[in-house]
Amino acid sequence: MGIMNQRNSSHSSSRSHKFLPYLAFILFSAIFVFKVDIIISQTISGAPSYNNYLDSLTSPNLRFGNGTFYRHFIASWGENKINRVENGEMLTLTLDKLSGGGFESKKVYLFVRIDMQIKLVPGNSAGTVTTYYLASDGDHHDEVDFEFLGNTSGDPYTVHTNVFSQGKGDREQQFYLWFDPTQDFHTYSILWNPKSIIFYVDNIPIREFRNAEHLGVPYPNEQPMRIYSSLWNADEWATQGGRVKTNWDLAPFVASFRNFSSDGCIYSFRTRTSSCDAADYSTKPFLKMELDERSRENMKRLQRERMVYDYCTDVPRFPQGPAPECTIN
Repeated sequence: MGIMNQRNSSHSSSRSHKFLPYLAFILFSAIFVFKVDIIISQTISGAPSYNNYLDSLTSPNLRFGNGTFYRHFIASWGENKINRVENGEMLTLTLDKLSGGGFESKKVYLFVRIDMQIKLVPGNSAGTVTTYYLASDGDHHDEVDFEFLGNTSGDPYTVHTNVFSQGKGDREQQFYLWFDPTQDFHTYSILWNPKSIIFYVDNIPIREFRNAEHLGVPYPNEQPMRIYSSLWNADEWATQGGRVKTNWDLAPFVASFRNFSSDGCIYSFRTRTSSCDAADYSTKPFLKMELDERSRENMKRLQRERMVYDYCTDVPRFPQGPAPECTIN
């Protein structure tokens, strides 16, 4: 009997020792999972929200230098093609066969006037496109475009303008400039307010897109927009309808930007509010401004001399007739 008890005791002890590694593994796993759960919780709770991230882009504390192009802009793409010079007061974009580059404003605006001095790609710039525009996000985005379409040496640049509202564009007007935009810097401006959108070159209005909501035409007045600029290759369409391709033997191509300024209503995604209040709409010049009759007549004369394409008169493209806003623009 004593021998039997001893055997049973030994057998039980042996079984207990067998399970000890399993118990230790289970205990270790439980502690590990608990610790990981704490770390993940702390990481999530400490991570900024998407809206906080968006607002951080408008923060004056997000900077790497004191110059204009450090304080107001970040790289959108092709960061190695962006060069800030003169302590950040001038920026150049470079295009080669591998890539171009682009930058965007840290701030977003719900109505603004922006001014930028740009010197375009010199020489044979065929196939290249330099852009400077406002745009919102999403499929039904708003956009106000300056695009500078390069050309072969001796031929003029084409200044391509367009306005998108709620995702619809097809409102192109194109111009030849009255100077060589590659020899020196010139100022290109966009005024966007509740009444109209005006494109300026050296403070001379070349195009006006007036609010035609009363005609059933959507107008960009609800979606905040960011400022963008880029230099990229578009030789499938940019120069003479794509017939002239980019000559990569001439690369790198360089466009330069300086003297940026803005006056606008800064929008916060976090609070969904604008820095402008109701009183500002009757006091701030950029929110009230529109062309007077004399300025409009001067603009129309310039268009007769310099406009090379107008969607309002393109009957083959729009056989149903011009868009409603053409009657007032």
